[in-house]
Amino acid sequence: MALSDKEKQIPAWRAQLAQTWQTLRYKIHPVQPAARPGMGAIPHADGTIFRVWAPNAEAVYVTGSFNNWHPSQIRLAPEHNGYWSVNVPEAQVGDEYKFVLKRGRQKLLRTDPYAKDVRPPFQNGVVRNGSVLGLETAVSPKTTPFQPPALEQLIIYELHVGTFGEADGSPPYNFDAVIAKLPYLRLLGINAIELMPVKAFPGELSWGYNPAHPFAISQVYGGPAKFKRLIQAAHAEGIAVIVDVVYNHFGPQGLSLWQFDGWQQHGLGGIYFYNDWRSKTPWADTRPDYGRPEVRRYIRDNVRMWLDEYQIDGLRWDATSYIRNAHGHDGDPGANIPEGWALMQGINAEMQHHNPRHIRIAEDLQANEWLTEPIDQGGAGFNSQWDSQFVHPIRQAIITPRDKDRDMLAVRDALLFRYGADAFSRVIYTESHDEVANGKARVVHEVAVADGSDALAAKRSALGAALVFTAPGVPMIFQGQEFLEDGWFDDKRPLDWHKAAHNAGLIALYRHLISLRRNLGGKTGGLSGQSINVFHVNNDAKLIAFHRWQHGGPGDDVIVVANFANRTVKNYKIGLPHGGQWPVRFNSDLKAYHPSFTSHHVPAVTAVPGEYDQLAFHATLSLGPYSVIILSQG
Repeated sequence: MALSDKEKQIPAWRAQLAQTWQTLRYKIHPVQPAARPGMGAIPHADGTIFRVWAPNAEAVYVTGSFNNWHPSQIRLAPEHNGYWSVNVPEAQVGDEYKFVLKRGRQKLLRTDPYAKDVRPPFQNGVVRNGSVLGLETAVSPKTTPFQPPALEQLIIYELHVGTFGEADGSPPYNFDAVIAKLPYLRLLGINAIELMPVKAFPGELSWGYNPAHPFAISQVYGGPAKFKRLIQAAHAEGIAVIVDVVYNHFGPQGLSLWQFDGWQQHGLGGIYFYNDWRSKTPWADTRPDYGRPEVRRYIRDNVRMWLDEYQIDGLRWDATSYIRNAHGHDGDPGANIPEGWALMQGINAEMQHHNPRHIRIAEDLQANEWLTEPIDQGGAGFNSQWDSQFVHPIRQAIITPRDKDRDMLAVRDALLFRYGADAFSRVIYTESHDEVANGKARVVHEVAVADGSDALAAKRSALGAALVFTAPGVPMIFQGQEFLEDGWFDDKRPLDWHKAAHNAGLIALYRHLISLRRNLGGKTGGLSGQSINVFHVNNDAKLIAFHRWQHGGPGDDVIVVANFANRTVKNYKIGLPHGGQWPVRFNSDLKAYHPSFTSHHVPAVTAVPGEYDQLAFHATLSLGPYSVIILSQG
């Protein structure tokens, strides 16, 4: 017997009735204002709250594994100022989800901007334990007893998780491979690691400076749980963790934030981005709109996630010049972005208030002292910044092929330069991820190519390292620098750890320098002091000498003498601040450090009365080619 048309429609009625009931169910139970704990997916005892900012959407839904990915079953209730929220009892930790936004004819499937875990290939968000705190809640104090070293004691080791590990196969490596190397770093004397960005990025390989999901930890590296394990393991070894963050642009690839709720102007990025000339950066038209309160909160909440949930010890902000100026330099004040400056001030003030030991580093490279000036005086409030005034002249002096072309006056100026009153408001280095890529290479590679000598490369690399660890500033080295890694940085090329065994002597040289820099022997306190006097500069002989001290006296005063020429110096006269014996604490020319070194013996120096170099005492000394000696009274 055939069914009537009315009877044929009964199953459709039932399906529509079920859908209507599900929709009403979530409308009946909207999230109350007092129960709004934050943004994204926040699990709790009675399900999961989903909350998103989409001011131009006409309707917002959440879909996921908890409702068989039905696109319009669970509708979010509108709040004020373009926020939407709903509580979903069925959604639990581990569920995958996305938002569906409707605007006119547009139906947009979007990854949660606050997703703290994102799973390929569809970039679904994952509900995870631990929520981003409420928008009006201050940064909570650290609950761990670990505190990062004081700035004057800090020794930074920059590394890229994907290429750092010593593991089978090829990159990318993960957080576990870094954990395995923490004892090695501790023995080297490192007390802080700086991780190139670990936020989720498109694909398997990346430097990390193209964040697609700023709140998600890269699953390529192991995801949130393994990242927490790395931080705990580092703290157990006495090593602080600094994370690179990228707030000058987002993406550009795989960027769900782009035109998030369908609105845009001039074909640009929509609500999270500037939609005028300020959108343009060297990487994409994706500069965040620092003028929007919701975008400022988004970045602030991201900082709070690193500090509160992951308990990291500091942040290094990438390319801050492009946060404060559309063109990334101080030459065009008309392109300044005042709200970008205010964003940095606000976040740094909050970090400093809740833990003054938090490490706050800017990569600005414009020699602008206001980055590290106090906020109440108009500064941005970073406590240190990467120093272009050190790396470029020192690196040039090291890699220049001919001795006669080395500029010792430029070396002097690099040693003396500082931002404001604090000598440690600058991070000094000869290698970083930028300095060993993008057309540049490792120091040993640059020297070997220019001079055709691996022996000279080792010598001059050690010369540069000695200046990094004895000049005023926070010293930093880049992964593998201590065992003469060559070539240039590439996210497809892992570190060659065989060089660590082959160049164990150079690792010992770094270990000795770091020990002196940290005054672990109690005889070189001046290397962590504020004061420097470059009292001897010989641009003809290519030799320079300087005095470091904090309070002065035995165990504090340190003398550093550097020979930038390929010849042995004998019976060379320099001034000294005090009389008596000055034992040699370090001689970079020892054959124990490298078989090509000459092992020129430098006996203890005895200072006698008689003014020289505008100092009350003087002495004669000797040192090997391209080498550094460190003297101090015990």
